[in-house]
Amino acid sequence: MDAARVLAAANGRILRAYSRRTIQALRASLPLRMALPHLEPTLALNVAKEVSKDALVIHRAGEIVAAGRAADHRDLQQLYDASKHIDREFLARSKAFPVGIVVRYDEIAPVRLERIELLLGAACRVLEVSRREGRVQAGIRGAFAGAADLEQLLRELMRLYAEETRLISHAVELPKLLVPARENIARRLLHIMSEVAARLAGDLARLVYRGS
Repeated sequence: MDAARVLAAANGRILRAYSRRTIQALRASLPLRMALPHLEPTLALNVAKEVSKDALVIHRAGEIVAAGRAADHRDLQQLYDASKHIDREFLARSKAFPVGIVVRYDEIAPVRLERIELLLGAACRVLEVSRREGRVQAGIRGAFAGAADLEQLLRELMRLYAEETRLISHAVELPKLLVPARENIARRLLHIMSEVAARLAGDLARLVYRGS
């Protein structure tokens, strides 16, 4: 069993569910309806970017566990550098949509590095236990103290995802009519993503530990 591949696929499903629920909530939010045609394509592209970045992190965790070593600063820097390549692909794809995006690394770097470090550490724990138990779900259950512990991790990972999304949305080129509301739009987006993250993290944690 390629536990890293299984875990990366599960993580991808979580991120896509998070993005899907976020877009549904945005469509129901009256203050954001005018901005939605500009935000929705960005969110759709962004989730594909995040799935790819997270897959790199999880597969690196698999290599670390297989080598019997601890993650270090070099892993974080290499993963961060690799994420910039994925950004370039994301920006190239975004040209097909009526949005303009500028990735400001001076703002994004601290948030992204924190998320990489958190995900890498969690993935290493899960994959280490999975190797002993033989199943990824058993690895997830064994790597955390319980549903509340897993829920806290998921909420924090999604919080950092939302924060980077907010920063990217702040860089989206909006029509002149919406420019004065840019900061309010970004704040509202973050608020909605935080609410969605709280519900999704709770649902997932309860599902993983159901019957245990």
